[in-house]
Amino acid sequence: MTNKQNTTDVILIGAGVMSATLGILLKELVPDWNIKVFEKLSNAGEESSNEWNNAGTGHAALCELNYTSENPDGSVDISKAIKINEQFQVSMQFWSYLVNHNLIQNPEDFIRLLPHMSLVQEQQNVDFLKRRFKALSENPLFKGMEFSDDAKKLMEWIPLIMKDRPADEVIAATKIDSGTDVNFGALTRKMFDRLEKQSVEINYNHSVTNINRTSDGLWELKVRNHENGSLDHHKAKFVFIGGGGGSLHLLQKSGIPEGKHIGGFPVSGIFMVCNNPDVAEQHHAKVYGKAKVGAPPMSVPHLDTRFIDNKKMLLFGPFAGFSPKFLKYGSVFDLLTSVKPDNLVTMLAAGAKNMSLTKYLIQQVMLTKEQRMEELREFIPNAKSEDWELVVAGQRVQVIKDTEAEGKGALQFGTEVISAKDGSIAALLGASPGASTAVHVMLEVIQKCFPQHIKEWEPKIKEMIPSYGVSLMDNPELLEEIHASTAESLGLNDNNQTDSKRNSRFLKQA
Repeated sequence: MTNKQNTTDVILIGAGVMSATLGILLKELVPDWNIKVFEKLSNAGEESSNEWNNAGTGHAALCELNYTSENPDGSVDISKAIKINEQFQVSMQFWSYLVNHNLIQNPEDFIRLLPHMSLVQEQQNVDFLKRRFKALSENPLFKGMEFSDDAKKLMEWIPLIMKDRPADEVIAATKIDSGTDVNFGALTRKMFDRLEKQSVEINYNHSVTNINRTSDGLWELKVRNHENGSLDHHKAKFVFIGGGGGSLHLLQKSGIPEGKHIGGFPVSGIFMVCNNPDVAEQHHAKVYGKAKVGAPPMSVPHLDTRFIDNKKMLLFGPFAGFSPKFLKYGSVFDLLTSVKPDNLVTMLAAGAKNMSLTKYLIQQVMLTKEQRMEELREFIPNAKSEDWELVVAGQRVQVIKDTEAEGKGALQFGTEVISAKDGSIAALLGASPGASTAVHVMLEVIQKCFPQHIKEWEPKIKEMIPSYGVSLMDNPELLEEIHASTAESLGLNDNNQTDSKRNSRFLKQA
């Protein structure tokens, strides 16, 4: 066993999309800083960022009904949708910068144009969708959105979903063609390839087992090398804990006061994947439905075209599962060992408050394949069991904390950055919209942890993200300019046929 001491400027824990994004941002801002990465698995992007472990929607609030809530007076609150859309625009600008400066190549490997749709049934839901459409379509961020409750038009948009439906069914959808499918696993791997070329030391098969503050103000990490069993010590001025579900344990080990009274609740996802290419070819969109009454936001059903390894796939889900692991490749003791004296009351309160979620998860775990097929048939009426198989997606650890509004043990469904007061360490917790807003979230880390450099770095940040510090909603001309330039850089103008052309062959058969 060796006991080497190494000191560096920055250590990134976890080789996912968040660490990749922060690493490249810092390398562009301060090229001479030394950066090290430690990843438990043998490759980048194998956990939450992996294309099989996340929805890959390119969350821009174009289709997700849970980002637009109904007010008591019947109006629709689109403030969350606006926020998420603006954050996704930040990601698009940064990816464009990477492509334009040859830092990554072949954007078609990770992003494709794909219509985003919302689909509802029953009159009250159709009425809500109309109001939602009106509110969104008046906003420049959602320009180009269409609404239809006409069966003939819907047959053009989504033939696989509309075929064999009753003629008198009340059904409606919105569609916007500027949506995307993003392969975050491919993007993550491209960014880590770039970081390696920029002399970033990336250590795979290495686990961080402990974090301590030293008397000289540095952070000391104890790191296990799984290839030879050695245990080394590494010091850094700044540490980012971006290890997905594994971040909570490391945040707790850091001992910072900001990490107290925070817990985590793991939820696993299960998708159904179509193994019949003829069926997959008949659908070309991401279609989000409405969560059932009482179901959590994570359960919104969606039928998604995905491009994985440049192959067109069709996925439906998610069905929730439960595992006490905080990572797909984690330990069954993760949940138990995350309960500490300081968060015990918080965790107990969360358990008492979320009995309905517990019941929902139990019901989901007990579903048979045929019961899952019945849910799929609400989207594809003639779906055949033999054409679909189950795939277990990644683990999501929802943040549990005490809030003023909800009291002790409030379950959070977003993404949260927890950082020390002095900015020397930060951790990313939570889940959706996650990867889609990675650039916005990492800029937040930079602002919180390096406030003394922001003025000096701002010109470079604005070069990478032209809308930095500006509301795109309030600047429609800049928005138009950014939409045009990102589409050009990322190859989103003509790298896909329109869905109507793709669906025309099936329409002739139907």
